[in-house]
Amino acid sequence: MAKDTEKLIRQLSLISYLMAERRPVTALEIRRDVEGYSGMNEDAFARRFYADRAELESLGIHLTVDRQSDGAAEQENYSLRPENFHLPPIAFTDEELAALQTALQLLDGEFAYAEPLRLALQQITWGRPSPLRAPEQRSVALAITASAGGHELSARLAKVETAIFRNKTITFDYYTMERDEVGPRKVDPYHLLFQGGAFYVLGYAHERKAIRVFRLSRIRGKIAYATKAEHDFKRPADFDPRVYANRAEWQFGAERGTAEIAISERIAWQIERHFSRYGEIRPSQQPDGRDRAFVTSYASPRMIVSWVLGLGENARLIGPEELTEELQRRLALLEERHADVTGIAHADGDAHKEAPASDDDGTREAQTARGAERESRSEATIRPERFARLVTLASILIQAGRRGERLKITEICEQLQLSEDELREDISVLNVVNFGGGSYVLYAEVHDEEGEIEVDPEPYSDNFDRPARLLPVEAKALVAAIDLIGEHIPEGSLTSAREKIVAALGEDPMDQGLHVAHARSEDGDVAPQLTQAISERRLVELDYYKENEDEFSLRCVEPYALTNGREGWYLASFDPQKGEMRHFRLDRIRDAKLTDERFEPRPEVDPAAEVDGWLRTGEVQASRTARLWISPERARWAREQRRVIEERADGSIVVELGFAGVEWLVREVLKEAGDAVILEPQDAREALLGALARLKVAPAAVS
Repeated sequence: MAKDTEKLIRQLSLISYLMAERRPVTALEIRRDVEGYSGMNEDAFARRFYADRAELESLGIHLTVDRQSDGAAEQENYSLRPENFHLPPIAFTDEELAALQTALQLLDGEFAYAEPLRLALQQITWGRPSPLRAPEQRSVALAITASAGGHELSARLAKVETAIFRNKTITFDYYTMERDEVGPRKVDPYHLLFQGGAFYVLGYAHERKAIRVFRLSRIRGKIAYATKAEHDFKRPADFDPRVYANRAEWQFGAERGTAEIAISERIAWQIERHFSRYGEIRPSQQPDGRDRAFVTSYASPRMIVSWVLGLGENARLIGPEELTEELQRRLALLEERHADVTGIAHADGDAHKEAPASDDDGTREAQTARGAERESRSEATIRPERFARLVTLASILIQAGRRGERLKITEICEQLQLSEDELREDISVLNVVNFGGGSYVLYAEVHDEEGEIEVDPEPYSDNFDRPARLLPVEAKALVAAIDLIGEHIPEGSLTSAREKIVAALGEDPMDQGLHVAHARSEDGDVAPQLTQAISERRLVELDYYKENEDEFSLRCVEPYALTNGREGWYLASFDPQKGEMRHFRLDRIRDAKLTDERFEPRPEVDPAAEVDGWLRTGEVQASRTARLWISPERARWAREQRRVIEERADGSIVVELGFAGVEWLVREVLKEAGDAVILEPQDAREALLGALARLKVAPAAVS
């Protein structure tokens, strides 16, 4: 029998013994009665028992240790309180259960933590209709699902997950964008972060002697443990992952100063709603009608300048001098490079050389893997601990045995995502879990001819007839799934379900290993209105800000679903006036009002039609194609985001970008702050020069 299997039998037998005895027991009694310990000498028992206790502690199962105080030789007594093993009942409402059902359906198969999520939902909904058997919902669609993407990235994520769990220092080679170089790293991993469609590991970097953030797709090769020790470090008690997750792009890195940006009233509502958490909104003293000021700390002058340029004429950078000088330099660079593109367009000759295939960039790697990931669950990234699987399976078997029912092998395999061989092995393990004197937990027999499992629960099976506390990876998966979707489910409430789950666990799993950062924009005030409209099939009136045209429009649409994408959450709707589907970004909806008019769903409408398209890739449906030159300084970033069609000797590249409107393309190039040039088409280049001319002159107040 494998050592891991022997360990699992010991641990499960120990738990069952302690709960069955309902009294403190001595180490001698444990060694005598519990399966797996009886054949050991005293030293071997001491080592194994200590290791098993430590591992159970790490799984959140805490044994109570009592010491004698009668003056005799010191002796420890051990017990396990039921509340330290069993999960307290959670009183979910039907609406909350519906929301949890939808969460699983949306994420099953692509979510990196899909398998432990299934086990977690099995546990927390014990005795209620299982979310695993709910009818499919179509009112929410996900393009961003926290999937690791590809075998190599999956392996890295699994290794980091284990290292965090075991407090193990890891080593790897890392590609640093800023310096364009690969170098070795030695890191104490504290936390995982999912943000903007990518996984990051937060940890103490030994080379820098400080906490750093590493993107998993930029790790090269395999991740290894630095030592063979059981544990290498202890995470600092004051470490807070929220500090790293709740930052704007211009705040990544060491703080350099505080920027002040004057904002026009036209977009002040949007800045206040979606960016106030990155700074402070104050009254402005500017004479040009901009009566709001956004004050925010910054680490990267280029990134804050890029953001201001993207706001166009509705924002003006006030200070400090470092930033205003950087802005003027960037504006001059934009004008110079777009005024005469001849030199750029014909560099390296007229021939456009096809870009070589990327060797290991995160975007290409993820795109290549997505198809295979959908075809097979073997790409699932994080496997739940077998301990959790065994405890869950024991509960399912015991309940069936007490009802006198046989279980279908195929149904259990589907429910727990097991192969038949794995199921048989797990049943074999559970059949030998005992603690002396014939005190077994259960006996299950597999009938191959009928394809069924018959269960005979033993007298002590009540130790496992209730759901066990969620193990760390299960709790992490559950809360991460809720945080990924947020309040975007018309069928119920995930927020209230999350609060009940955290209360039952006694801690927030987000603080212990995985943080899912929300989209950079907040839409909590309009999302409830839209989810109600979707649920009740009511037309909704939208006051929508068209950022590219810098204008507002009123729309009355049929709402079908909420779906997420690279830029945030969208309302998938049908516009009766246009006679076609329209997607509206929630952070650009100034107001949403439900009407009294209801609509019948159109059979031809598929709310999830764009999930595998522009929502996931960020490339909009386009009627035209632009060719952009990207400077050598920014080429490395562009390779992760754009399709490269030409590599040049000086390190610059040419990318191809689809676009539907010139205004959108101009705004995207402005955000590149001089590091991108429109080679084609000419009318878009002329439009950008016009936008620059307006920005160079202090614009009048915008009402």
